[in-house]
Amino acid sequence: MSASQSSALYNSKIGLAAGADVAVGRQDQSCRTMLAQLAEQGELLIVDEEIDPVFDLSALLSLTHDTMAVRANRIKGSDMPAFGNLLSDRKRIGMALGVEPATIQDTLLASVKRPVPPVVVENALVQQLDFADGVLARLPVPTFFAKETGPYISAGMMVAVDPETGLGNASYARLKILSPTEALIGIAPNHHLAIMARKAATMGKPLPFAVVLGAHPAIQLAACLYLGLGDDEMHCAGALLGEPVRVTKCLSNDILVPADAEIVLEGFIHADKPIEEGYVSEYHGMYEDYGVGVLATFHRMTRRSDAMFQVIEPGYHAEHIYLGAIPIAASLKAQLARSILNVGEVAVTASGSGRNNVVVQIHNPRPGQARRAMAICWGAVSIIKNITIVDSDVDPWDTEAVELAKSTRMRAERDVLVVTDLPADRSEPQEAGGMVAKIGYDATIRPADRKEGFDKALPPEKSYERMRGVLARARGR
Repeated sequence: MSASQSSALYNSKIGLAAGADVAVGRQDQSCRTMLAQLAEQGELLIVDEEIDPVFDLSALLSLTHDTMAVRANRIKGSDMPAFGNLLSDRKRIGMALGVEPATIQDTLLASVKRPVPPVVVENALVQQLDFADGVLARLPVPTFFAKETGPYISAGMMVAVDPETGLGNASYARLKILSPTEALIGIAPNHHLAIMARKAATMGKPLPFAVVLGAHPAIQLAACLYLGLGDDEMHCAGALLGEPVRVTKCLSNDILVPADAEIVLEGFIHADKPIEEGYVSEYHGMYEDYGVGVLATFHRMTRRSDAMFQVIEPGYHAEHIYLGAIPIAASLKAQLARSILNVGEVAVTASGSGRNNVVVQIHNPRPGQARRAMAICWGAVSIIKNITIVDSDVDPWDTEAVELAKSTRMRAERDVLVVTDLPADRSEPQEAGGMVAKIGYDATIRPADRKEGFDKALPPEKSYERMRGVLARARGR
């Protein structure tokens, strides 16, 4: 199915007006093609009842977070529909990238090695409509959780340019709406966007930036990658798409944004203007109190004529988990492969909220490699706390298989490593003074541990082949 056919199919399925959303013969670079595919598969729930953006939209997405993508057509107080729960598991992420789940990690790593620069286009879909006043009040921004103190834009991809080097950056941060033109932006101090905003502040000026909603899922995934300061995520996005990202220049600054996105907000980050945030939800499903964020101001919004507002349900919910887990795992694989040539797949598990728990597969591990892998992971990403090392016959994404390996291949007195006083991310629920204890499990086979060996007790393969035939014939009746 072509991009234009998918867009037309999507429009017809969810009641959008027909229009030239995608030029004939070119790939759609919004979320619409994936929404069309999910609709075809029966995985898109369309809600026509009016939904209140204060808590009710959040509850709807929470109830369906690991089963259905959702499009709510009528949001109270807005003429704009909202959608969410798009990238809620590895199968969906593979669909977005056009690959099987087993090859997601290699695909992401290849995009870093072979980037594709974007191309600038005119007459961008995301600039069909232009608003210059009260822009935040025009959006159906949800209030998510009971103890949070305001509504948040949760799916905003932040695009900015380093004020010293002129190099681009795309990433994610949360925006708490304060007024029709102001928001608090919450950025971890070590994130590249925060560094760039502080650079601008030392020059005596705010940092121009854009907030993008509803770009193609491959572009969103690229923005989650752990790259070096100065590496441009839009180039990786082009590699993931298999063609350059079509970008267009913002109307009030020179920042380039995805031309097929749903909505773009244009504004400034004022790193020298702190604002107290209050309780905010985190990936582990609880609240944190980070103290202050900084001010962001907005003076312009452009959007598609039939724009949809994208929402990522925060906290311990599937899309939020996997948007962190998949890129962190790819980053760790790249770090490990520099020193451990026989490293296999790396998983960052949902059981660790997509941030804390890592499983590393090593082919025929040599003595000492398990602990070396643990040290590399802890040194690479401070948010990582628990690490398990497994053999190549264990799927690191299969939590039950990993736990079985820990139960049958590991001796606690020998294979469990506890290291105290390691640096922790500020979001770590048990950190004290920026430190936390971390634990590593070596669940790899030591042949000398069992005289019976580690062979699985199974029927012979020829019997399996015969019975697969029997099952196929029985199901075909």
